[in-house]
Amino acid sequence: MLFEENNKAIYIQIADRICDEIVNGIYPPDSRLPSVREYAADMQVNANTVMRSYERLAQQGYIYNRRGIGFFISLDARQKILDARGSDLVDNRLENIFSLLSHLNIDPDQLRDAYRDYLLRNSK
Repeated sequence: MLFEENNKAIYIQIADRICDEIVNGIYPPDSRLPSVREYAADMQVNANTVMRSYERLAQQGYIYNRRGIGFFISLDARQKILDARGSDLVDNRLENIFSLLSHLNIDPDQLRDAYRDYLLRNSK
């Protein structure tokens, strides 16, 4: 895995990637994640780094541990992730986007039209 050059710790980037995989259906509800060692080998990182990622996801309620068996995806993980990401967008990111739109004199109607066009281009 290529890690981003930003201020995000690698274990958080791995946890985010697993969340993406859950949202995209790669890991469906109640399915087993690869073992810590397997995932570490795939990501080419230390097993302790992956363990920190798994612990973070467990604390957030996205996965759970069955002792001696492994980590599994929570039944409501996908919805919890989508809810958390939606809240993060609204609470932390839109302010910067709105500021940029204002500086560029893009009015709400232009934004609505651009978003509608985007949805039409990317609908299946």
